[in-house]
Amino acid sequence: MDFNLSEEQLMIQQAARDFAQNELLPGVIERDRDQKFPTEQIKKMGEMGLMGMMVDPKYGGAGMDSISYVLAMEEIAKIDASAAVVMSVNNSLVCAGLEKFASEEQKVKYLTPLASGEVIGAFALSEPEAGSDATSQKTTAEDKGDYYLLNGIKNWITNGGTATYYIVIAQTDPEKKHKGINAFIVEKGWEGFEIGLKEDKLGIRGSDTHSLIFNNVKVPKENRIGEDGFGFNFAMAVLNGGRIGIASQALGIASGAYELALKYAKTRKAFRTEIINHQAIAFKLADMATQITAARMLCFKAAAEKDQGKDISESGAMAKLYASQVAMDTTIEAVQIHGGYGYVKEYHVERMMRDAKITQIYEGTSEIQKIVISRSISK
Repeated sequence: MDFNLSEEQLMIQQAARDFAQNELLPGVIERDRDQKFPTEQIKKMGEMGLMGMMVDPKYGGAGMDSISYVLAMEEIAKIDASAAVVMSVNNSLVCAGLEKFASEEQKVKYLTPLASGEVIGAFALSEPEAGSDATSQKTTAEDKGDYYLLNGIKNWITNGGTATYYIVIAQTDPEKKHKGINAFIVEKGWEGFEIGLKEDKLGIRGSDTHSLIFNNVKVPKENRIGEDGFGFNFAMAVLNGGRIGIASQALGIASGAYELALKYAKTRKAFRTEIINHQAIAFKLADMATQITAARMLCFKAAAEKDQGKDISESGAMAKLYASQVAMDTTIEAVQIHGGYGYVKEYHVERMMRDAKITQIYEGTSEIQKIVISRSISK
């Protein structure tokens, strides 16, 4: 057990930190206000290798380890949680799934531009009646011989309007229930594929969240991922890894809010001294620092186990469950420490508080994480 980061990991962390400060911080308040997607910033993240961090370089990726991914995600999320979730989805849900389960032809055609950051991807699982219950897919993919006919609606899709390629989960054989579900690669622009209205969200307003509508979309047979009926297992495997990404996003939101609160507490005076000298504030900061460190260790543990090829269903769920709670608690306290200033946009912490909430909801709610953990510990 070694808690020291390698020289390469420290370099990646610093590079992500510098990028976040220099490229993401300017305009982050305005992007949140206007729901503006960080197009230029995401393009630069792709050029830095941040959009396919763990993908083999032969497919356009950076070939890094999962610890490096956690480090970079935390630094990006400290400044802009919207950019962080774009990065998380492309890395954890799209690229990771394609590299592990796609055919060689699919990797060359789709994974390479996604991992290099040339384009971005989206993962379409949730539906109006199938969020936490992923087995209840109403979107259908009817087998027509050499192609599938895709019909249905997907909800809450991150990168829904900006993605070029979409991994879509659909039901092919309802009688087989979850064993009749398939995963498909769908391209933007195909006939019958429509992108719905952009959601007006509480937080992560810089990321674009859309519904997707499929009306008799022809999906070639070669765009199915894996064998017939593999879709549900594909989705669950991908989500296990995705939870590390969202846990790291939550960690970044928490640590970013903590750093702002600490800085403010060292300069703001009340009762003739800096407020950090008041026990009421000092103890808040002590709790925040401890909880953030614990969340970081859980993220590192899940990431290390992923790189070791271990089952990360439990460790990933623990990391997401705890880090998302820490993000929520820390941002609330950061607003409190800032007092009235915490309630206005220019001090950033009110945005972080709004951003934190979604980490308890998407890629498996906190309640779902508890189900995953309780099933694991009961074995």
